[in-house]
Amino acid sequence: MALIISSALLVGLFSLAVLLWALASGQYEDLDGDAVRILMDDPAETPLAPEGKSTDMPA
Repeated sequence: MALIISSALLVGLFSLAVLLWALASGQYEDLDGDAVRILMDDPAETPLAPEGKSTDMPA
């Protein structure tokens, strides 16, 4: 029984240490940045046509 309690306390203290490290290193500074960045469109790149060929539809 003492082994279970002591291991649970060690795991809890380790988890708390990891959480405090993450907070101190700035892991939670910009929570909305990635969520907004994924919705932004990339600049439109026009595909290059091979030499002598037009990208227009034939009439």
